[in-house]
Amino acid sequence: MKQLEIEWRHLDKDGKTCDRCSDTRKTVRAAFADLVKQLEPEGWEVTLKDTLLTDKEIPESNSIYVNGVAIEKLLPDTRKSENCCAACGEILGSPTMCRTLERNGHTFEAIPVAMIVEAAHNFIEAQTK
Repeated sequence: MKQLEIEWRHLDKDGKTCDRCSDTRKTVRAAFADLVKQLEPEGWEVTLKDTLLTDKEIPESNSIYVNGVAIEKLLPDTRKSENCCAACGEILGSPTMCRTLERNGHTFEAIPVAMIVEAAHNFIEAQTK
């Protein structure tokens, strides 16, 4: 059976995370459920890995990987960026810049289901070439 791991890395400070990571938690879980339905009949085992980060690992927070590849590398015209995250600033006690994705002129603080699913399919397609 072929393996597909979706990994979501996010800040965890005493069990708390920021608003954008909370929103991404929901979309990652929804994307995972969609991918299980789509891919298991095709012989893929899909797993979800939740990686908790410390305040020293903030640049990695709210990132998603497909079998170790950052989704921005799997999505055309997408790049990693960052902006100020008031919720992380409140949790950590100082102004904090957090990870976002930019695509087609839009900035995504929470990563949409469609982007996660597309990245997974692009990864699989690249493996079959």
